[in-house]
Amino acid sequence: MGDILDLGERAWQGELEGTQVHPGNAFVGFEELASGLGFMSAFSNVATVDTDEGLVFLDTSSFFHAAQLHAGVRRWSPKRVHTAVYTHGHVDHIFGLMPFEQEARERGEPPTHVIAHESCPERFERYRLTGGFNGFINARQFGFGEPTFPRKFREPDETVRDSHVLDVGGCRIELRHDRGETDDHLWAWLPERRALYTGDLFIWASPNCGNPQKVQRYPREWARALRRMMELGAELLMPGHGPPILGAARVRQALDESARLLETIVEQTLRFMNEGARLDDVLAGVQLPEDLLARPYLRPTYDDPRFIIRNLWRLYGGWWDQNPAHLLPAPERDLARAISDLAGGAAALARAAHAQAEGDRLDLACHLVEFALAADATAPGVRESAAAIYTARARRESSLMAKGVFRAAAREAGGA
Repeated sequence: MGDILDLGERAWQGELEGTQVHPGNAFVGFEELASGLGFMSAFSNVATVDTDEGLVFLDTSSFFHAAQLHAGVRRWSPKRVHTAVYTHGHVDHIFGLMPFEQEARERGEPPTHVIAHESCPERFERYRLTGGFNGFINARQFGFGEPTFPRKFREPDETVRDSHVLDVGGCRIELRHDRGETDDHLWAWLPERRALYTGDLFIWASPNCGNPQKVQRYPREWARALRRMMELGAELLMPGHGPPILGAARVRQALDESARLLETIVEQTLRFMNEGARLDDVLAGVQLPEDLLARPYLRPTYDDPRFIIRNLWRLYGGWWDQNPAHLLPAPERDLARAISDLAGGAAALARAAHAQAEGDRLDLACHLVEFALAADATAPGVRESAAAIYTARARRESSLMAKGVFRAAAREAGGA
């Protein structure tokens, strides 16, 4: 058993936490899982298939690990990259092809044929429109120093809609579309190998289906995609993030329990919505399945399942939470000053926030210290309290999403 398969076994036994949810933490290496089937483990993975006409890539990884991907593949095979499939257009999946294309130009070989879903080019256009915004998001989410985001993308040469059969060098790869983390997601089935490449529909963490800083995700359709995969009887699952899963029983369990997690959140959220509940009541009422979240492949280390509830509300109910005061609200600074006046000033609010934090109500402490900051950030103790409270909140949370936001808030307030 190689390092990657060993990593997968240890992950299944619950010995790993959080190793795949940050570019700086991922295990990076290339390994042949079976004859003619390679796998690059990185922050974003790549499956490589050797055919008589050349290599097929399922995903291409990111610019973080493009050099390692090239080195690993070239130790395995000298063949040109005939076809590459983007499972979706997130930037951590589409920038690893560049060294191979440069190599092909130097060798005088045909360029790689890139396939993606028909919505992928629209995603790239949206990225060009919101590059600055996405830069700030990633800087906050991952703790990057500078808010940067690419503006140029390797566009697909061919797009597909619902399904597509790829036949390269006698190797059949079936591509299927389902909305999940994105609206442009493809996943791949290799029937002769009984192997799945899921892309980000499976990531060794609670599904990234509620990310508070990103566009709409699709929990119900995501669960349905996992159920479709289950029907195939795969014996090998290669995820978009994290190590492979070997064995039909394990693959089925991982897919089934991931689907169940999403299905229960969808069912409960819609039930509350159909009963006329406000968003605040829905958030308090949905019961998360702690038994599922304890699974090694469903721990909330990247996204937080509570965010999925908000995402469902946005999908099915719009942006208004049904609190009348939030429909056309006063500016936050004006509200903060009014509350500050009632409390006896921003410093008093900061002291109240500190008391809530000491009483283990960091959620309330964050509200109060935000009012204090908005009312008068220069008042004695306000910034110091905010930095301390958000630092403590970041330590308390398990998901990278929440940690990133709270750490950024601590930095902005003057903390470490």
